[in-house]
Amino acid sequence: MTAPPAPPWWEQAAAGFVVIMLTGAFVGPVFAPTQEETPILRLVWLPVFAVIAGLFLRRLDRIVRAWPALLLLVLTVLLAFASKWWSIDAATTQRRVIALAMAGAFAVYLGSVYRGVALPRLIACAGLLMAVGSLVFVLAFPAIGIHREVNDGLWRGMWYEKNQMGQVMVCVSVAAAAWLAVGDRAWRFAALTLVLATFLMVMTQSKTSLLCWLIGVGLVGAVWAARQGGAVMGVLAVWGATFAAIVVGIAFTLEGPTILVALGKDPSLTGRTDIWAALMDMVAERPWTGYGYAAFWTRTSVPADIIQAQTGWLVPSAHNGWIDLLVQVGWPGAVLVATIFLIGFTGTVARLRTTGLTEGGFSLAYLAIVLTLSLSESVLMHHQDLAWVMVLAIVARGTMMLGYPVPTAVAPDLRPAYQTPSRIAALSGHGQARRSSVPVRPALGNALRPGG
Repeated sequence: MTAPPAPPWWEQAAAGFVVIMLTGAFVGPVFAPTQEETPILRLVWLPVFAVIAGLFLRRLDRIVRAWPALLLLVLTVLLAFASKWWSIDAATTQRRVIALAMAGAFAVYLGSVYRGVALPRLIACAGLLMAVGSLVFVLAFPAIGIHREVNDGLWRGMWYEKNQMGQVMVCVSVAAAAWLAVGDRAWRFAALTLVLATFLMVMTQSKTSLLCWLIGVGLVGAVWAARQGGAVMGVLAVWGATFAAIVVGIAFTLEGPTILVALGKDPSLTGRTDIWAALMDMVAERPWTGYGYAAFWTRTSVPADIIQAQTGWLVPSAHNGWIDLLVQVGWPGAVLVATIFLIGFTGTVARLRTTGLTEGGFSLAYLAIVLTLSLSESVLMHHQDLAWVMVLAIVARGTMMLGYPVPTAVAPDLRPAYQTPSRIAALSGHGQARRSSVPVRPALGNALRPGG
């Protein structure tokens, strides 16, 4: 049997609206073009929180089955809230902890309600709307949709900058590929979304997004191949992916700068290594507490001013999810997030041969993408970000106590080796059917009686 049916269309539309808002599409560039938090932007999020609360309460009976994910969400929120007491900007920390809790609640809702292909299909459909909207911005409003000065000529669509659009389009591409892989009847929409999202990702010229696209779509393809070829192909796909990852890791370890230059990248990762070195000095001063959740990069932050003075430019973030965790909530936060990833990967891999098939390998692919992205972007434990929401949603999917039968494995169960059906006709299926259809003859004695 397959997963239960998806929610009604109006509930999916409400969830899709929240997904679009979490990407920062349109609303941020319009209501906060300088990328600073404004009172009107806070008001815009109030109806979004109301929608999340309504969806959460409506599906509470399913959500409670994902209690491990709820427990992890509570731990992250409590840690972020506790940091208010030593935060360098307590007011900002308190506001963003509320946003972190609401986004986490929506994540657990997504993971526990949208089972099977319903989740990647929801992401792909919302992504198709954003992709079309981005094309409209690029063609009709190029002053908004295309970069000027810095990154001149590169597409950014409905977002602040090109990397944001690249990250979102990678997520949409992987979701569309997973939707396509399960053989859904609406495969044409999945194919259209995959092509359009990939095109927009390429137009950003973000090499990080391209790498994530290759990893995500490649893993979806590996799961699809395993499903088509059975257990042997599955083993080959897993070992092939593992071997490729090891080779890439060794190559970057031995010849990292050379490879980056060949790819057209600055060996210092556009100044990121200087930022990381300066930030680790800050981490050494507060290794166990950090400087408060979401407080380090505020306008009034003295530590951020020191980093910007040392690096010589207005650094907006650590450009590394793990270092950003350290400067916000210290080593306890980094360990907690690492545990969440470990649980997510374990639960996803454990169910890859059953419920994982009904989603086309989306969970495994997207966890790998976020883990890769976290090495160069601050996407972990973010209060309003689709990447972190999807991580928690995947953890909920992987740890949920199912209330319905799971689908069959990659290859159907075969008869044990060398075991053949019975050769005795009377014991075979056809023999029993034949015997039941033949009328019973009278006994010999009765046949010899007169008139018998």
